[in-house]
Amino acid sequence: MNTPTRDPTISAFTAFSLLWLSGTGLRLTLLCVPPLIPLIHTELNLNETQIGTLGTLPSLLLAAAAIPGSLLIARFGAKAALIVGLLLVGLGSAARGASENIGMLYITTMITAGGVAIMQPSLPPLVRSWLPNRVPLATAVYTNGLLVAELLAVAITLPFVLPLADGSWRLAFVYWGVPVIVVALLVLFIAPREAKTAVTVPRRWWPNWRDKLMWRLAFCLGCVNTCYFATNTFLPDYLTAIGRPDLISATLTSLNFCQLPASILMLWFAPRLVPLPGSYAGVGLLNLAAIIGIATSSGWGVVAWAGVLGFSVAAGLILILALPPLLSAPEDVHRMASAIFTVSYPCAVLMSVLGGLLWDTTSIPWIAFVPIGFCAIVLSILPLGINLTPRHSS
Repeated sequence: MNTPTRDPTISAFTAFSLLWLSGTGLRLTLLCVPPLIPLIHTELNLNETQIGTLGTLPSLLLAAAAIPGSLLIARFGAKAALIVGLLLVGLGSAARGASENIGMLYITTMITAGGVAIMQPSLPPLVRSWLPNRVPLATAVYTNGLLVAELLAVAITLPFVLPLADGSWRLAFVYWGVPVIVVALLVLFIAPREAKTAVTVPRRWWPNWRDKLMWRLAFCLGCVNTCYFATNTFLPDYLTAIGRPDLISATLTSLNFCQLPASILMLWFAPRLVPLPGSYAGVGLLNLAAIIGIATSSGWGVVAWAGVLGFSVAAGLILILALPPLLSAPEDVHRMASAIFTVSYPCAVLMSVLGGLLWDTTSIPWIAFVPIGFCAIVLSILPLGINLTPRHSS
């Protein structure tokens, strides 16, 4: 009797679908927080320092918990780490709804962000394992899920989720946690089997800090993160300083929304662009042009250039995230990915602080964008000379 064979199309479709859904889990429960801040602020009687700390905690955890995530992958495999991360994100979000004070809210936020930090280094090895011949496309797919989740969380929390929760920010957190838990169950029960060439439980987990390629990729991602996060940070105050506070909403919307069309286009173009060093230089130069445009424009020019920056940053994010699974041996993807995430987020924080110090010292608003522009220049140069030939198992 003939043994039935699995349809590879169905397997690939399942893999792409789970990667996209997992990508949404990276941001849904984090980006639903800003719209709910006024309600949390009032009920828990928070001050601005506490609000600021609440906003900073996720970025710190994304860096601090990446290497423990690598250890989890090494011991139990990338699929298990992804499931654990998704469950922590979903349950942590729901637990935030039970917070009676700021201390509990900090702890549950740390659990949620810790889950995201575990998920991040698990996705590149799963991309390599599930779809070894489609790494750039698979990376573009889960990054598209991430960006869609950012928009959904910001766009529908107040007009849809909050009314569904009878105006309760606590119940809204629970509702946002549910789909992430569902994704965890889907990964558990229908995720494709590991590729035969993949190492299911790698032995090594501690990053190779002597790997020059790792540092180059980490700083590249740090430059992309700086261009996005620091610009988001300074735009509201910058627009206020130049007398255009009326453009804050439009500018931030432009910056964030224009990431989505870039991620959609990269579904087609990423496989062609990832192997080309000039692609990364082009992204860096486009970032630089957009930052200069923002810093030298007034009125709706700022809105337009913010959109260009959002588009360019999204393209750069996809290009760089595709490199760890391509340039690492299969058993080392999680180690490189965790190191890159550990280094890149503090880069963005430090450059944002530097920009703020320059503004405070000189009282010149546009000077806050100088460190961001410097990162754009570094991004245009640093990838040049990297051997983009995929590596195989060692």
